[in-house]
Amino acid sequence: MSLTLSDIQTLFEERGHEQYDGECVTQLAHALQAAHLAEQQGAGSALISAALLHDIGHLLHDFGDTPSRQGLDDVHQYRCLPFLRALFGPSTLEPIRLHVDAKRFLCAREPAYHDALSVDSKRSLQLQGGIFDAVQADAFAALPYAADAVRLRRWDDTAKSPEAQVPPLAHFMRHLEAAARDREAA
Repeated sequence: MSLTLSDIQTLFEERGHEQYDGECVTQLAHALQAAHLAEQQGAGSALISAALLHDIGHLLHDFGDTPSRQGLDDVHQYRCLPFLRALFGPSTLEPIRLHVDAKRFLCAREPAYHDALSVDSKRSLQLQGGIFDAVQADAFAALPYAADAVRLRRWDDTAKSPEAQVPPLAHFMRHLEAAARDREAA
């Protein structure tokens, strides 16, 4: 089943109030903060859309709170793709697909990065395959959209402030619309 832009808005409105796994913000607050950071750093609509939607896979399953505490990798980075593929192109979808591997990559290349991860992010890292070795990190770095996935990952890690003031979902819908139009034009 493919989602429409209206479906995405409804999903955030109906389930966005749920706690972001293991963190002190809701799913919607996390998504809005990530998109806001992307927008502030001059990203285009496709990457801002990826930032907004990168964890929407969590809202599309019913694994309960914090699947990593149950020893589950919910593969949210893949779970959402069939729902989004009809709307968005690779410049939105690939950073979403690669944002978990970007965490594994950053841990391999920047030891201090691992130390700064939240407890839940460290727990999920193990379930997601652990830190890349040098060969895996090199292979990841060579992928198209790897740099965008790393940017997205950094926004993802920062977007966990309960006090953050960001624009509402309606503000970011224009980026989703633009990214969808770009996919149609391609």
